[in-house]
Amino acid sequence: MAPRKIDPEKLRAALDAQLIALDSPAYDGPASALADALVAAVVAAYDRGLEPERAAVRLAVRHLLERLAGTAPGRTVEVRVPPHAAVQAIEGPRHTRGTPPNVVETDARTWIWLALGRITWDEAMASGAVSASGARADLSGHLPL
Repeated sequence: MAPRKIDPEKLRAALDAQLIALDSPAYDGPASALADALVAAVVAAYDRGLEPERAAVRLAVRHLLERLAGTAPGRTVEVRVPPHAAVQAIEGPRHTRGTPPNVVETDARTWIWLALGRITWDEAMASGAVSASGARADLSGHLPL
């Protein structure tokens, strides 16, 4: 299953709102780089000790989850970042009903840090920032993205 595309207008609106919150000028780069620019703006907010704009975090999380699903397609592991988004990824036995046997759940900041390689899977697990259950729920071989 191919990842769904995020509406570019929603991306641009969330990015511009985040840039305004950071006292930065509006985005003027290519449309193809909107999602990565949004992730960078959310990271900049976190780095400054600010709480990023909710819409920006939601779309950044969704973009990075979709990248995981694109680079590790499958339906064996469900990766959840509540309340923002969830995807199924990783090849293996397909799950069809009920709670999946392999589930990873974390918060938005931790997911972004994992996806970008700012923390390792082992560090996130050791700190308790990630809950992972199931034999195939180790994402360390797929991160950073």
